[in-house]
Amino acid sequence: MVDRHNNGLRTALVLAALAGFLMFVGYLLGGATGVVIAFVFSLFLNAFAYFNSAKLALRSMHSYPVTEADQPALYRIVRELSAQAGQPMPALYLSPTEAPNAFATGRNPQHAAVCATEGIMRLLDERELRGVLGHELSHVYNRDILISSIAATIASAIMLIAQFAWLIPMGGNSRDDRGGNVFGALLIMLLGPIAASMLQMSLSRSREYQADESGAKLTNDPLALASALRKLEYGTKAAPLPPEPALQTTSALMIANPFSGAGMSKLFATHPPMAERIARLEEMAGQPL
Repeated sequence: MVDRHNNGLRTALVLAALAGFLMFVGYLLGGATGVVIAFVFSLFLNAFAYFNSAKLALRSMHSYPVTEADQPALYRIVRELSAQAGQPMPALYLSPTEAPNAFATGRNPQHAAVCATEGIMRLLDERELRGVLGHELSHVYNRDILISSIAATIASAIMLIAQFAWLIPMGGNSRDDRGGNVFGALLIMLLGPIAASMLQMSLSRSREYQADESGAKLTNDPLALASALRKLEYGTKAAPLPPEPALQTTSALMIANPFSGAGMSKLFATHPPMAERIARLEEMAGQPL
């Protein structure tokens, strides 16, 4: 069901690039010692993201757990798809917002959670909701949630260092060393956030395409997801989420870009264009799954 080899290779390359860039930043700021500090910092951030990514994502959306009595259709769909995939049932949450969206989080299928907004529950019919949930469960089964959380954490660390690079003491006693480190700090401040964002967004777009394909195969209904994406394209524009810092990381986990995105370059988009995703799904519908 999942092209694990290609997905894993692509993920490993992006994470290696992010971690390598973080250590490069450390080298510019502190030489060999800076590399060691950046490496340890990266390991700490990865461990933190591994164990806390689900909690942070759910908290950012003010999500609350729901029972089968609360949402029988949601439970029935997720239970059927989980059983079909031979995976455990994830925890289910709702987010009290009219912005129509959904996301999955958790470090593995045994510690996964799926969250839908109240807006998407009102916008989609049951068939379309099944397509969306198949997409989100595929993120879990592909290990995309863990990978994206780690990538986001490293990228956030790079951006944070870039913001304070000018204030970080620069190693070296000679004028040449000082000048070189000041130049390095300027490069980090200007290019660090751009490079980190490009790598993170590239990974995010790639995994969305993969989850569309995997989810369509899981539900055996590519057109259901295509129909849902059409509604979400207009629904997220009509009711976007506020661009708060706490929502920036979680937004990459969502099935549709939750922000208005006016004038946003495709280079920095967290999601592929809806038209391309829908076209791929319609093409899948014409082929044996």
